[in-house]
Amino acid sequence: MSIDDATPQEWDEMNARRNKEDTVKHGQYTLGKTYSKLINSAMVDNINNPKHYNQGAVECIEAIEAMLTPDEFVGYLRGNSLKYRWRMRYKGSAIDDQHKASWYENKLLEYWTENENELGQEG
Repeated sequence: MSIDDATPQEWDEMNARRNKEDTVKHGQYTLGKTYSKLINSAMVDNINNPKHYNQGAVECIEAIEAMLTPDEFVGYLRGNSLKYRWRMRYKGSAIDDQHKASWYENKLLEYWTENENELGQEG
């Protein structure tokens, strides 16, 4: 079975297991209590607002959102969250990848809340 074979229910079950962890608000995103102790201002900028995604008049995530349908953008956010969690032990900093995954999950929550009528009650 590949990741492409996962059903929406399996995605939701995975997210439910992950979301059981207590969270704490830090800046623009929510982190588990364990990770919140490791945050410093340099990491926040690198996770929340990395320079390499802000080189033009429009931030990269905004351009991606503009070119995708709402359902496609939801899939993009879910996929990126999974990507960072999947590779966390194998590339760079595992903690940074966990923070990046959380950033995408919080962006998804924010986007779904703002577009709930258009997306429906599936989530």
